[in-house]
Amino acid sequence: MCFLIKRNASANTSYCSVVSTQSGLVPVFRLFMLSFAEFKQIVARGLLDVLREFSDNENDFISVMETVARMSEDGEPTVRAELMEQVPNIAMFLHESRPNFPAAFSRYLVPIVVRYLTDPNNQVRKTSQAALLVLLEQGLISKADMETKVCPVLLELTEPSSDDDYKIEAVAIMCKVVTMLSKDTVEHLLLPRFCDLCSDARLFQVRKVCAANFGEFCSIVGQEATEKLLMPKFFDLCSDSLWGIRKACAECFMMVSNSTSPEARRVTLSPLFISLISDQSRWVRQAAFQSLGRFISTFANPSSTGLHFREDGALLEVPRCTLDSLDDNHTSVPREMRGGFTHTVSNSNASPTTTNNAKNTKETEHTDENFNSFNYWRSPLPDISGELEMLNCQTSVGVLEKDEKEEEEEPEGNCPDSKSNPGKATSDQIQKVLDCLQPHMDDPDVQAQVQVLSAALKAAQLDIYSFLNGVCGFLYPGQSALLSYILEVLIRTLHFVLIGTSMDYCKYFLPNVIPQQLLDQYLSMTDPARAQTVDTEIAKHCAFSLPGVALTLGRQNWHCLKDTYETLATDVQWKVRRTLAFSIHELAVILGDQLTAADLVPIFNGFLKDLDEVRIGVLKHLYDFLKLLHADKRREYLYQLQEFMVTDNSRNWRFRYELAEQLILIIELYSHYDVYDYLRQIALTLCSDKVSEVRWISYKLVVEILQKLYSCGADDLGLNFINELTVRFCHCPKWVGRQAFAFICQAVVEEDCMPMEQFSQHLLPSLLSLSSDPVANVRVLVAKALRQSVMEKAYFKDPGCAYSDELEETVMALQSDKDRDVRFFASLDPNKGLMDTAPLI
Repeated sequence: MCFLIKRNASANTSYCSVVSTQSGLVPVFRLFMLSFAEFKQIVARGLLDVLREFSDNENDFISVMETVARMSEDGEPTVRAELMEQVPNIAMFLHESRPNFPAAFSRYLVPIVVRYLTDPNNQVRKTSQAALLVLLEQGLISKADMETKVCPVLLELTEPSSDDDYKIEAVAIMCKVVTMLSKDTVEHLLLPRFCDLCSDARLFQVRKVCAANFGEFCSIVGQEATEKLLMPKFFDLCSDSLWGIRKACAECFMMVSNSTSPEARRVTLSPLFISLISDQSRWVRQAAFQSLGRFISTFANPSSTGLHFREDGALLEVPRCTLDSLDDNHTSVPREMRGGFTHTVSNSNASPTTTNNAKNTKETEHTDENFNSFNYWRSPLPDISGELEMLNCQTSVGVLEKDEKEEEEEPEGNCPDSKSNPGKATSDQIQKVLDCLQPHMDDPDVQAQVQVLSAALKAAQLDIYSFLNGVCGFLYPGQSALLSYILEVLIRTLHFVLIGTSMDYCKYFLPNVIPQQLLDQYLSMTDPARAQTVDTEIAKHCAFSLPGVALTLGRQNWHCLKDTYETLATDVQWKVRRTLAFSIHELAVILGDQLTAADLVPIFNGFLKDLDEVRIGVLKHLYDFLKLLHADKRREYLYQLQEFMVTDNSRNWRFRYELAEQLILIIELYSHYDVYDYLRQIALTLCSDKVSEVRWISYKLVVEILQKLYSCGADDLGLNFINELTVRFCHCPKWVGRQAFAFICQAVVEEDCMPMEQFSQHLLPSLLSLSSDPVANVRVLVAKALRQSVMEKAYFKDPGCAYSDELEETVMALQSDKDRDVRFFASLDPNKGLMDTAPLI
């Protein structure tokens, strides 16, 4: 019998055939015999088939599992490695059969995986590590097994006295496992050991692995543990003597920042990042600059940017409050004051996404009973021209050039006469302005704005003491929200004053958004010297992260980035321009329609005339960009859409395919007249494309145009278009055109593009005429259209329909067609799953 087994194995017979030749043996005993024979590796490879065969009998199944456990102790490494490769498949089988064998995986296979993590053979260890990760990704290891069997082994292997090779491997597997475990498990079992490993003085490989995975640990354990336990370790790793470790820290800086408080991000992490960006190693500087924009984006706050990301990644404006909502909470404010500040002007910067998401706004406002509308983006700034006249804040260059002697002679503490010394304020006067705000300093929003206001007052040298003192006289500490709103109005007003006096607005206002040093370093990324000393693709990294930086700064600070954006848009490297082209629609959402029209549209127009590699960026999001423009500005692009038909390489058919897809979306942005006059011609041209993929997506575009015309009541234009389609496709000398006509007719019916009465008059007769087409592929789509779509409409089921009898006769004729596929689709029950006819097209 052993000879028979050897002979079959030498003939490369599979394991199952080997076993089947031993029909006189009990199945489990056959497996037992082979497990001790020289075919153990073959047995390991066929274990899953054996388990499936014996899974109906619990005793046999347990015997097989015990044999597997015995095989796992085999002295041959190839057998152990082969067995471990089969473990994920076996685990999945046991998971599906868990009602019958609930504890089989935990009892037999988990111990094998854990034991192989310490196997002396490197191949076996690597295989077990890969198997462990697969099991975790599939959720096949229970939390109890992770805490009681896997984690203890990882902790043992990472002991200071552990073997170096085992320790390095265990740290790597620990860092990969952490993303698949719960916060409690990581915090209580693995976090203390990870902190120790970050300070491993003997093995730099351990510290490097910890640095590379530092962000994952931070994101799992959360803000408190990050700031208390991990931040000191991160500081040590950022100043490590090995540049590779510092580089790894720079690469994960964004994840670490996201796990900290805004205060820690500004006060602690920002100086640390500046040290990395000026590191002596070029590789560290390169990684830091690549992460700079992403790090800056962590400073973004929906309450100040007015934007947030939806779960699907779409950028939306957060709900805006009006000051009317504050009236109920601040009834003690004089009606005259409230009336002065609730008179709002139209919000010209509001994005269309605001109106498109009114439902989302209502949902957001009622998600929390503790909702504070003031934490969200402010309502449009009110018309405060009357208040500005009351302030009498006339600022001129001559004021700044006044003789310092007059200031010295002025009595200390007295309020300057606005008539004799207009627009000027002493340091004591400014201090009084700030002192009157102190009762409201419990509000963090007020605190932040007071810091900005302090710098702005000193920069603008404005006398607004009497105004602010009067405002604060009406307020008590509980009305900080209203005061914060007033301060915002004042700060934005001072913004224009500072610009008018040629002062650097960023220096006075940006500290409230991001540290100035970070912005300076980011703006320097377009400097050609950076490309020589840091990274030749540094401009591309700058372009990639620019929307995130713009989102963080907000549209009110766009002027700080405008020059940088224009520099990137004219960069000689097409990859830089391509990066901007792919994100210009997102930037338009951030900036709003006014800034988009003034600053982005010219750059967008330049991209339209660029290389195809750049043009594809704006083409893929053409609809997203155009919908953000005003109707008159949007209409100008009707004349330029035709330019997308011309490409540098005519074989670049995906460019035209993308154009057709975008036009399907763009139809809703234009009137039916514009669609008929401009988009119709482009659609018909695409329908004649040499590439079938382009043609078939264009047929869908034609259907959408037809639906647009009839939905707008333009029946005469719709009829003209139908006649044009009939001449172009139904009477086409090429069979692909006639096939396209059948496809269009079916789509028109399924999408209810037009009244069925008009369909029966203008399209159905031509469709029925194709039922006798000499080409079978045309008759196939005719049969499909008639049987699955047309005849299912209630209009054609009515006995009074003029075409009901002709439809029945045509379908019966197609059911007896000489072509098998035609007969199949003419006879197919519409209620059954529809077969794909793509191979027939």
